[in-house]
Parts: sequence; C-alpha cells; structure tokens
Amino acid sequence: MTTTSSGRTRGNVVTITDVAKHAGVAASTVSYVLSGKRTISATTRDRVMASIRTLGFHPHAGARSLASNKANVIALALPLRPGMHLPILMQFAMSVLTGARSVEHDVLLLTADEGAAGVRRIAGSALVDGLILMDVETHDPRVPTLLELDRPSVLIGLPASAEGLTCVDLDFSAAGAACVQHLAALGHREIALLGAPQVVYDRDTGFARRTRDGVMEAAKTAGVTAVARPCEPTYAAALEALRSVPHATGLIVHNEAAVDHVLTALRELDRRVPDDVSVVAICPDEIAERATPALTSVPIPASEVGRRAVELLMAKLDGVVVPNVTLLAPNLTVRSSTGAITH
Repeated sequence: MTTTSSGRTRGNVVTITDVAKHAGVAASTVSYVLSGKRTISATTRDRVMASIRTLGFHPHAGARSLASNKANVIALALPLRPGMHLPILMQFAMSVLTGARSVEHDVLLLTADEGAAGVRRIAGSALVDGLILMDVETHDPRVPTLLELDRPSVLIGLPASAEGLTCVDLDFSAAGAACVQHLAALGHREIALLGAPQVVYDRDTGFARRTRDGVMEAAKTAGVTAVARPCEPTYAAALEALRSVPHATGLIVHNEAAVDHVLTALRELDRRVPDDVSVVAICPDEIAERATPALTSVPIPASEVGRRAVELLMAKLDGVVVPNVTLLAPNLTVRSSTGAITH
C-alpha cells in the first residue's frame, strides 16, 4: 500500500476522521464546519477546509442530508404521455438537470403518470427538497395536492389558476398572437394553425390550449380568418390537415414532430413556400433552421425555462417570496418561409 504526497492512502476513501486527524481537530468539528450547525472560529474553519482540499474529501450525500436536514435533490415530474414529443421534453429535462447541478443538487426524474398520488408519495418521503412539474394541464389534478404540501414546488406550465402556485413558461398565448400578427402584416387573410395531436387537446394541456387561444384572439383583433386543426406527427396526417384548409395562405405549425411532414405535404400539394403559402413554426431554433426553406419561427426557450424553474425553486427553499407566474416573452425570428401575399 502506498501513500500520496498529500498523506492520503491510495485506493482508500477519505473519511471525516482522516480530515480531522490532518487538521488536528475532532471529527465533530469537521462535521460542524460542513453543516454550519455550530459557530466555528475562522482559523479552525480555514484549517479544516484546507485539509478537505488537500485530501480530496467528498462528503457522503446521506451524511450531508442528515447534517443539513436537506436531501440536496429535487424531483422532476415528467409523465411520459401519448402525444408528447420526447426530444423537446428532454431539452427541458436537461436544462433542469444542468441548473440543479449548478447549485449542487441532483435530480430525481419521475416519468410514471401517477398524477396526484405520485406527487404526494414523493413529497411525503425524505428523498427530495422540492418538486418541478411538467406537462401541466389547464385543470391539472396535481394542483390541489401541491397546495396542501409543505414541500415547495414549481410548475413548468400554467394551469387555469396560479393562485398559491409558482409557474414559469413561455408565453404561448403571446407566441400564437405574434405568429398571426406577422402573417397579417404580410397581407394574409386566411390563417390555419396546425397544432398538437388531438390527445394533447383532449387532456387540455396548457401550452396547446394557450397557443390556440392566442391565435384565435389575435386573428379576431386583426380582422383575419383563422382555423385550428390538430395534427398527428405523420405525413398522412399532415396531408389530411392541409387538405382541410385549402384556402389558407398562412400556416402556423405548433408541433415540432410534424414540421417536416407539413413541408413535405405542401410540396406534394404543389404549394410553394413562401410563394403560395407562408409558414411560421413555434419550435426550437434547430428545427426551424434545418428546414427547407428555413422557417420563420418563435423558439421554445427550453434552456431558459428550465433554468428559471430551478432558480425559483431554490429561492423558495431559502424562504424567498417569488412571483406566482413568470412568462417569457416570445421572440419571432423571420427567415425564408414567410413573405407578402401576391394574389
């Protein structure tokens, strides 16, 4: 067995006892330095921290939890349901994970669709400090349970009422309105929204309903005609949806998985973009940029939303009062897929 220049036994895990011996203090003193539960002199604290760095000591997660009465874990409830587009969901999940790691927290990912019972189960355990919930419905059955819990939570999404809750999301109503306003300014008088699969509307999922409402309200204000059609993420469904709106010269696609199918179906119908029909998408930038032609779009800021959700949850854990609703303003980027109407 060999010993490193730092005094650490190679191949062995460094313990609090090792740190205490190296710093010349009691093991309890090291524990108090780590937990902050007792006041330790600056000189002793500095000596302990120097030993921790020298020996490469990493406190065990369970020990940290017991010492601080915190798990340093947040739960991300992301139920995998029909009609959901996994790549964009994973962007949200990764942003939450990255945000959590930046504040030294781990993430417990919950993908089962357990509803309120699952929220109550995980919140009632000692596994997590707080919860972030996704795929929020307008009348989400998990909300009453969240309001009863003593664990802080944040919703990525917006239910019908945000009273007593903390919610963060893209302002999807404003996003839908921005798309209509752009098309109306180009002279388009008949607009169609090709939205999420029908099952998403059947669940009354918040982002889909809010986008549709934003489109319809903005069209009414602008004095243009608008219709909304659900769209499955298949070529056949895209073709059928387009055939149901033959007079629309402006299309809004709010379905990342259907974007390529819609563009292919337009070519099959000999409807040129943007000469015959202008297309705006609400989707991640990478999808809009790789399309042919490149799509005018409102990006879905998954990274920003996830980061904000973690920040809001951490603030609540620290006892800070946060807003009930944080909605990120949409930013429409004009690309090659939209143009002024010529007929």
